[in-house]
Amino acid sequence: MLGEAPLSTSSVPATGSADRDLRAFIAGLPKAELHVHHVGSASPRIVSELAARHRDSKVPSDPEALAEYFTFTDFAHFIEVYLSVVDLIRTPEDVRLLTYEVARDLARQQVRYAELTLTPFSSTRRGIDERAFMEAIEDARKSAEAEFGTALRWCFDIPGEAGLQSAEETVRLATDDRIRPEGLVSFGLGGPEIGVPRPQFKPFFDRAIAAGLRSVPHSGETTGPQSVWDALNELGAERIGHGTSSAQDPALLAHLAERRIPLEVCPTSNIATRAVRTLDEHPLRQFQQAGVLITINSDDPPMFGTDLNNEYAVAARLLDLDERGVADLAKNAVEASFLDAAGKARLAAEIDTYTTGRLAG
Repeated sequence: MLGEAPLSTSSVPATGSADRDLRAFIAGLPKAELHVHHVGSASPRIVSELAARHRDSKVPSDPEALAEYFTFTDFAHFIEVYLSVVDLIRTPEDVRLLTYEVARDLARQQVRYAELTLTPFSSTRRGIDERAFMEAIEDARKSAEAEFGTALRWCFDIPGEAGLQSAEETVRLATDDRIRPEGLVSFGLGGPEIGVPRPQFKPFFDRAIAAGLRSVPHSGETTGPQSVWDALNELGAERIGHGTSSAQDPALLAHLAERRIPLEVCPTSNIATRAVRTLDEHPLRQFQQAGVLITINSDDPPMFGTDLNNEYAVAARLLDLDERGVADLAKNAVEASFLDAAGKARLAAEIDTYTTGRLAG
């Protein structure tokens, strides 16, 4: 475990050759990513390019200045900065560029499959034509899979801070067969939780679920375990985004474990937004000990100075995992994904083959 000092980044210091060997193993490990945001995945290079295109934005175009810009005082400040980056996505060409480059960065980390959270309301309310938005993400998805071998699927996400109007618009875009994109698999709810109770979104989740989408709301990130219960009981959640406060409720942990409801855990994000004060206090080990199905994810990686490979290294340190333990974490994400059975079997087998080969060598 790490020391008591709060961390501003999740990077775990190297401890020697064993740590370097584990990081090398992680770097080549085939993976699935289940909780990663579209705009939040914009690399400094892409944010700089977009800021240079749209010079009326307060987002700095200098990559070095971005590092300071992406230092957050609390969750509310993170949301403020995040929305300023959202405002850089103003044209279908911006959407296509961002989506394609996110896929490129995922492929570099050996991510074979990712469920990318998009907030289409943020784009359509800024004047991007809804059909053009759908065409841009689908064109990027198909090109990326052909060129990089990384399969992207979409989660359409309600921005909770924008209220019920955004929920109505998001569910319409997600369920209208005339514009619904081929890659859409799930329906989510993000943004701040404080003052944004989950139950009010039940009618919209009911419509999305009736249309065949899977329910994956954020809950229990900055609020207590009741918001997780609400996500389960009111929104039909099949996975929980973050769920950090679940550790405060033994009955909830038992329920999650018994029903095999996965948590999408993002350790660095929780530290960077101050949802958790230090890595020592992160409940990841409590989740493991309770038998909860945990998946490791990067959330908004460039904004938090991390990536999925680093998140696996953080989790390995917190859970005292070796290579096989890390491979099991990767297989958790496959199990929890919305891949079809054949796709899950292929990716799990690839993880096993990689692990066997690395350990035999």
